[in-house]
Amino acid sequence: MRDLFEPKVWLYWTDFLFHITLGWTAFALTLWAAPWPPMQVLFYVICVLSMYRAVIFIHELSHLKRGTFAAFRWVWNLLCGFALMAPSYTYSGVHNHHHQRNVYGTRADGEYIPFATRSPWAMVAMLAMGALLPAMVAVRFVLLTPFGWISPRVRRLLWERASSLTLDWRFKRGISDRDDPGWRWQEALAFLYGVSALGLAFAGVLPWRALGLWYVMMFGVFTVNSVRTLAAHCYRNPCGQPMTVSEQFLDSVDVPGNLLLTALWAPVGLRYHATHHLFPSMPYHNLGTAYRRLMHAMPQVYGQASRRGLWDALRRIWREARASARAHVPC
Repeated sequence: MRDLFEPKVWLYWTDFLFHITLGWTAFALTLWAAPWPPMQVLFYVICVLSMYRAVIFIHELSHLKRGTFAAFRWVWNLLCGFALMAPSYTYSGVHNHHHQRNVYGTRADGEYIPFATRSPWAMVAMLAMGALLPAMVAVRFVLLTPFGWISPRVRRLLWERASSLTLDWRFKRGISDRDDPGWRWQEALAFLYGVSALGLAFAGVLPWRALGLWYVMMFGVFTVNSVRTLAAHCYRNPCGQPMTVSEQFLDSVDVPGNLLLTALWAPVGLRYHATHHLFPSMPYHNLGTAYRRLMHAMPQVYGQASRRGLWDALRRIWREARASARAHVPC
């Protein structure tokens, strides 16, 4: 695998700039140039999927070697992160914590909930939260940020409880050497983006329905990501005990599928999620090659973490959750 760890800078730029341009273009067409409802739905779907692929580059940013891709990081934030109220610092450090061998799957892991050992309705509740998340991130960056500048206590509370893109609401963020050093500027610019949008709407320059479309678009992005998250792991560690590398791999899921369909809901290499957990620093464009090499070398072992498709992955975790709910197995 040694030849697969060098990122192709041109591919990062091309991929991101194409999809963020397509996403904002589809956003504008949905808003202004599509009076026919079926066309509006089409442009909305294009907008959500393009924006989703663009925003998922936040995952790559958290893994890229510190000090590299500085220009790409700021362009990503300016064109995507700030406008979607998801600056890169909300994932850097936090996601790296998830990959630590003594953290993954434990109660200290903010990106892990043992869904397969709980009622399946816990997964339904998680998906339903997508309707509230756009409002929550908007309130956090537009309304609460200034209070953090005034009060150190509020600033600490915002950092620990409201500055992380995680799955577990109980997660308390600490300090990591992978945290973005410019997080204060990122927070301030996300606030400026939000306040500017509200100011333009009040001034009549920006129609209020644009803010409504932003909310619906964000709901779509959060929903797709929530479904993908459910298919990313098996979530079988109910007691939060540390897991071996082999157990972590088998608790993660690869859904190779096909480039046209699977890459829509699991973009930027995330359909090879189990492979990614073996090689966290491998760039997304090489994960498919790594997966195929390992499947060829040891198909019976490596294939245990693979699923035929999204429906296969979701059906398995739903069945396990139903069986676990009936069994009531304690830790």
